[in-house]
Amino acid sequence: MATRTEHDSLGTLEVPAEALYGAQTQRAVDNFPISGLPMPRGFIRALGLIKAAAADANAGLGHLPEDVAAAVREAALQVAAGDVDGHFPVDVFQTGSGTSSNMNANEVIASLATRALGAPVHPNDHVNMGQSSNDVVPTAIQVAAALGCREQLLPALLHLRRSIDRRARGLKGAVKTGRTHLMDAMPVTLAQELGAWSAQLDSAAARIGDSLTRLQALPIGGTAVGTGINADPRFGRRVAAGLARQTKLRFRRADNLFEGIAAQDGAVELSGQLNALAATLMKIGNDLRWMNSGPLAGLGEIELPALQPGSSIMPGKVNPVIPEALCMVCAQVIGNHATVTVAGASGNFQLNVMLPVIAHNLLQSIELLANAMRVLADKAIAGFRVRHDRLQEALARNPILVTALNPVIGYEAAAAIAKQAYREGRPVLDVARERSGLEERELRRLLDPAALTRGGIHGKPGGGGG
Repeated sequence: MATRTEHDSLGTLEVPAEALYGAQTQRAVDNFPISGLPMPRGFIRALGLIKAAAADANAGLGHLPEDVAAAVREAALQVAAGDVDGHFPVDVFQTGSGTSSNMNANEVIASLATRALGAPVHPNDHVNMGQSSNDVVPTAIQVAAALGCREQLLPALLHLRRSIDRRARGLKGAVKTGRTHLMDAMPVTLAQELGAWSAQLDSAAARIGDSLTRLQALPIGGTAVGTGINADPRFGRRVAAGLARQTKLRFRRADNLFEGIAAQDGAVELSGQLNALAATLMKIGNDLRWMNSGPLAGLGEIELPALQPGSSIMPGKVNPVIPEALCMVCAQVIGNHATVTVAGASGNFQLNVMLPVIAHNLLQSIELLANAMRVLADKAIAGFRVRHDRLQEALARNPILVTALNPVIGYEAAAAIAKQAYREGRPVLDVARERSGLEERELRRLLDPAALTRGGIHGKPGGGGG
């Protein structure tokens, strides 16, 4: 490979001739051949947006010549757009402050700006003016995560909710056996069951939105330790305002810059909400798997779309592949949260030193959840078929319906009916007709599964179920 000689404060070394980066990036490539995972696209985008906003702020404050600032800004926006992603080779597992990635951005932007301007643009003196890796990298994590939530995660969550709600509207009359402890319980409608999923997702969206209000307070302007050394006191607010204009998100400078550099509590909080969303989605995925189980020896309440053959040896077998993929995503996100938690607790004094791995895991969780929710909506929720015959068959043999007789004949007598129905495998209506002393017409009213899904006291005048 053709190379060129570059230098930094440690001396000279060879860099690929076509690389836009310089010596500091090359040292990181040499030092950290660990995972082969580069920093996430969203993080590189955020770095570009920050460098563009910083150039504008420094020019506006009179610290950077207008032509230099314009060249830096245009180069930074190329970085944000992904035009030069191949020049960001630094591994996720690198220096804990992310200095290598910050300098990677500074060097690439300086190279592009130098070409455009026709005069030298320095990565530290110009591109990194008023900044430190210690405030830029946490800011980039927050900007990237906020954008990922706004552009990917929350729209996907809303899409899934709407898909569930759309199916629920058509299933208000589909009554099924409810289950607690995986055992038969009182009946519910499929609309009620899906409505619970929708409510969980609505709560998840609210929690994520609440976390974003804190994540949008940026530590930019704090530079090395939070004091703002070498930065104009107005710089941080101007950069945050510039980022707000670029992204249409409510970014602002944090009130306490020391907090945002020394800790990553906002990232840990958001990761926690993604963890909670993963728990919600795993519950939905497992409910679908149980409802689809069989089709003969399981519950068989629904039939998920047949998307691919399910076995290399058993012809005709079809598996619930979408819920399975979803549950694996959820397991990954739960694991990612454990990593972010440990990383968030790994600051000492004025700096967190696990920033790159926080960026990797947090942004991966956002992307995985967003993609999985869209797949779930479009390839499982939208197309499942309800097996009404199986629902009715199970309902007819569900002795727990006898619960509705408690107010009329008492718990002990109702329990005896339920036990006999279980023991003899007979419909509860038949056994209740023999043992309760109630007329069949009244029993049918009291034991009507559809009426029981509306709650109330069915055995007393004025109660539901008429």
